Amino acid sequence: MIIPQINLVPVKAHHKLALKRGKPQLQEMLGVEVPEDWPHFPEAFEVGGEENLISDLWPAYFFVCPDERALVGNGGFAAPPDEAGEVEIGYEIAPPFRNKGYATVAAAVLIELAFSRVEVSAVAAHTMAFENASNSVLKKVGMTITAELPNADVGKVWKWRIRRTTA
Repeated sequence: MIIPQINLVPVKAHHKLALKRGKPQLQEMLGVEVPEDWPHFPEAFEVGGEENLISDLWPAYFFVCPDERALVGNGGFAAPPDEAGEVEIGYEIAPPFRNKGYATVAAAVLIELAFSRVEVSAVAAHTMAFENASNSVLKKVGMTITAELPNADVGKVWKWRIRRTTA
């Protein structure tokens, strides 16, 4: 299997404004194709007052595949690390690029990026509480289920975690 390459492009306010005007504007700004059926979670691109130091230190990213010249998804960090040093990642892959390895690469890159920061001791993620493609991705990048938690929107979710390894 060929492992796809992605570049992480930090999402800035001007990208969000371009997307709000329409995908063709974002496409022109990024210089890549933007899938019609993306994003599945448009609330991730709401323009608000969050454009500050925290979002600069723990940003959201566009996942761009240079070989495809396409935006294949997006993701990033839910917030800065908590007092225990845990940071949560999230990601979405556009439907035309699913089941091609992009989610695994994206999750691995986000984990690597998180662990490049000394204040991070663990990386977490949440999935629906049943076997699915996201579970497979998180297993491939070394995460394990640590809890089943109640969730007001979907009933239950699984919390996944990987801890920093010490050398």
